Amino acid sequence: MSDNKSKILLFVDNDIQSIAELTTPVQFELDTSKLTDGEHILKIISKSPSGREGIRKINFVVRNGPAIALEGLRENEVVDGVIPIMINAYDKGNQKQFIIEGSETPQSIPSWLWILLIAFIGWAAYYLITNYSL
Repeated sequence: MSDNKSKILLFVDNDIQSIAELTTPVQFELDTSKLTDGEHILKIISKSPSGREGIRKINFVVRNGPAIALEGLRENEVVDGVIPIMINAYDKGNQKQFIIEGSETPQSIPSWLWILLIAFIGWAAYYLITNYSL
């Protein structure tokens, strides 16, 4: 019965040894905790019962390590002088308990919010001055 089903081989990056040899259809869980952070390639080779092969490569990025948040500098930004930079790193932990301290990255107040606040205070002052009667 299984002679008429396709088989698939799964490879990660340029490994010679496959991580799995399975018969289709199949559901497979890829454990990324054993991979280093960064770019990887999942290569799937299928073999039909008649002996023909098909190959598919899928690029993916692993980010198991602590996430790094950075404020004050953007990718490829042109800068000069002293730049205030805020960096935070936080991990998912064991996902059985939630640690509040250090799990959120503090951010500065956006400039559009300051502009909106100043405009509102200006409008409120104008309204009070023009409509206040003794």
